[in-house]
Amino acid sequence: MAAILLHLLPASLYAILGVHFWHSRWLAPTRAPRQGLLPWERLVMLAALVAHGFALHGVFFSSDGIHFGFSLALSLMLWLAMLFYWIESLYARLEGLQTLAMPAAAICALLPAFFPDQHLLTNANSPLFRAHFVVAMLAYSLFTLAALHATLMAVAEKRLHGARLTRAFASLPPLLTMETLLFRLIGIAFVLLTLTLGSGILFSEALFGKAFRLDHKTVFAIVSWCIFASLLVGRHAWGWRGKKALYWTLSGFVALMLAYVGSRFVAEVLLSRPA
Repeated sequence: MAAILLHLLPASLYAILGVHFWHSRWLAPTRAPRQGLLPWERLVMLAALVAHGFALHGVFFSSDGIHFGFSLALSLMLWLAMLFYWIESLYARLEGLQTLAMPAAAICALLPAFFPDQHLLTNANSPLFRAHFVVAMLAYSLFTLAALHATLMAVAEKRLHGARLTRAFASLPPLLTMETLLFRLIGIAFVLLTLTLGSGILFSEALFGKAFRLDHKTVFAIVSWCIFASLLVGRHAWGWRGKKALYWTLSGFVALMLAYVGSRFVAEVLLSRPA
């Protein structure tokens, strides 16, 4: 019961913020005053991040080592993505993104309470493994933020063409500016994903204690890498943008989710295997 309450607190804060942003930003008319995050909104979001981080720490670390699984992976990814968003909101105003991010964060913050089975990470004390793990989680979280950003752009473009703007969309930067930010996120995340794949392939025995083998996780990760590489090449060589860029972004993100989260979900939930 205590474990559920530990995850319920950040999920509740995210949900409250999501409802608030839905009414105050997403549905507000364009004539409403434009503004970034209010001080109390920023404070509540920070409280949610702190509570979420505390809950993750309690599940992640234990006396017998470091535990991990699909629910913890999703929760950690959204926590990092929300942390990046909170920091970014200090310098840029992106109305609408918080309305999409809060429900996802609320659901993922609760997942470890309902799917508590985690497996013990091998070689967790190795500095090389920890560096690999941190870089991988940063890549996943930035791609998560990029996917949310791409979704917001798709909705904004549809509303712009339909002349159905609310305050959240009227306050957004021009689509070209948002597109530039999207590719900046993808570019940074792609470098991190490249480091993750490269280290996993070249130093498999040092990282995981076994020789490299081409399993389904690696295949999906390579597919995702190829999709994002093609997107970045297409952007610089042929000026890909708009719907084509959004479709490629979301396709690459889905493949990346299937690489680890999808495989762990099948193993832990559907097949009830610990590892």
